[in-house]
Amino acid sequence: MIRSTGYQTDKEDTVFSTGTRTKFIAVAAAAFMCVSGAQAKDFYKMSTISLPTPFAINTTFAKIIQKYNKGIEIQINATGAAPRHALDAANGKTDLFFSAPSLMFLMSKGLAMFKKVKNAPELANNIRLIFNYRIGTYNFGVYGDSGIKTLFDIKGKRVFIGPPTGVQKVVSAQFIEAVTGYKMNKDYTAVKLGFTPAMQAFQDRQIDMMTGASNHPASFFSQIALTNKIRFLGIEDPKAWDAPSMKKMFRVPGKERATFAPDIYGKNQVNEKPTHTVSAFTGLYTRKGIPEDVIYKMTKTFWEHIDEMWSVTRWAKGALNKKNIFAQNSTKLHPGALKYYKEIGIKIPANAM
Repeated sequence: MIRSTGYQTDKEDTVFSTGTRTKFIAVAAAAFMCVSGAQAKDFYKMSTISLPTPFAINTTFAKIIQKYNKGIEIQINATGAAPRHALDAANGKTDLFFSAPSLMFLMSKGLAMFKKVKNAPELANNIRLIFNYRIGTYNFGVYGDSGIKTLFDIKGKRVFIGPPTGVQKVVSAQFIEAVTGYKMNKDYTAVKLGFTPAMQAFQDRQIDMMTGASNHPASFFSQIALTNKIRFLGIEDPKAWDAPSMKKMFRVPGKERATFAPDIYGKNQVNEKPTHTVSAFTGLYTRKGIPEDVIYKMTKTFWEHIDEMWSVTRWAKGALNKKNIFAQNSTKLHPGALKYYKEIGIKIPANAM
């Protein structure tokens, strides 16, 4: 009788004799060892967010590393917020992750979203840098027919300024306050969503403003502009740069003043003048416990094939290059990355050593 479980317990159901079974098991085991030996790989976990720029850079980084290092496989997780990824890496739960100089600074001081993490400064010491890059400008986008023409018009509106625990939310709130004097969740409602559901909510017109840091043209806003009028909001009065909340924002590393053109998204972008906002720097980070030779190999492979990254999108070359490796940096290099940069003669700043 053959049981539905697939297990054979009766003598008459036994297919192999004892000797035949022993030989079969030995051959199968040898075959498995050969196959598994040929396919043996070192697995590493990478955490990223779904914003276009970091997602494109992190996934392309993984593809380049795996293409030229057959013994390495990188598994990508594109859910969750950057602060969670940093804590996961510090606790050994992920190996490579998207982060930013500003976020790592806040973590090292136990500030903002890390206030309730008792050992945040100690955990920050478990993090190491591979490289930084320019993630792009902070883009406050609205539909052209929404009636919202400046940041002053978001009063009473439902807007997305970043995930609940992300650094983007902190920066966006400070920027809006500097420009308008508005307080988050008093003068406007900051919806509690992640990037992906927020993008969907904006497409469905369930929220009035979508905020995201990205280089231009950003795929998400390009898609919106195909069939809709779109407008970007920023600083109208230069005096906003001197506002207390703006100065507070710039005390945390990772940002600089920025401007982008009024016609990047074609005829459906209704801006008549350039948009004045801030740009941010982010990076690829790892945990201190990854062996030096592994990160050295990854760093070397990546920069030796940087043309493959630059071919992904037209903004990549201006955002990710050796000039920006230490831009706005606040974290020490991983020894493997440090070794490679020294080999090729890059000057290492003191705060990266």
